[in-house]
Amino acid sequence: MQLKAIIIEDEAVSRDILRNYTAKYCDNVTIVSEASNIKEGLVAIEKYQPDFIFLDVEMPYGNAFDLLDKLPDREFEVIFVTAYNHYAIDALNQHAAYYLMKPIDIDELIKAVAYITDVKVKEQQLYNTVLTPKVSNVNGKITIPVQDGFEVINVSDIYFCKADDNYTEVYFEHKKMLVSKTLKYFEGLLVDYDFARVHKSYLVNVSKIVKYKKGKGGSVVLDNNYEVMVSAAKKADLLAYFN
Repeated sequence: MQLKAIIIEDEAVSRDILRNYTAKYCDNVTIVSEASNIKEGLVAIEKYQPDFIFLDVEMPYGNAFDLLDKLPDREFEVIFVTAYNHYAIDALNQHAAYYLMKPIDIDELIKAVAYITDVKVKEQQLYNTVLTPKVSNVNGKITIPVQDGFEVINVSDIYFCKADDNYTEVYFEHKKMLVSKTLKYFEGLLVDYDFARVHKSYLVNVSKIVKYKKGKGGSVVLDNNYEVMVSAAKKADLLAYFN
């Protein structure tokens, strides 16, 4: 699968190395643009709509995380490239696809590109097709606090949960409940079941998903025709549930 990439790196030598290594060892990747700071990077991303970017951490006019904060629903994958390993945790928190240390190791570069290629191939295969998740039917019950006590809910009846500040809207086939708990609370409550955090605001019952649609971040369609947004940062986690 052919992929478009952008290099966002303030050091000309590092851009040259990435460009040359990619051309020599990653023949399915085309570098469509380069940028030396995040301002140029944002312009290039908007213009070329890349499949992924090589992103240095420390640059003029802000760092890599400033750029990603401006693109919360990004559709592209990110390979961090840096000389400083103390950014690794921040990179994970930003759901980077890979973390490359300078000087660039060719084998690691090849693995990074292979990982992104696999994600993009799966995404293309699943695009707008009927899906069969690699999960069994959801079984079990949970209790949800309500004003006068609690309600016992069949997990299989839940379609998705949506964050609403410190509350969560729990959606069923024909109704919804507003619960005075955060989405993080429900993520922990449903950790033993097949629920995917597909977006910072959505937790979805994977067994209800029937279709994936591409778009800005993409979306999934559930078997009752609900459509739920998917963020690019969560896309790989979602795709892992399907063949």
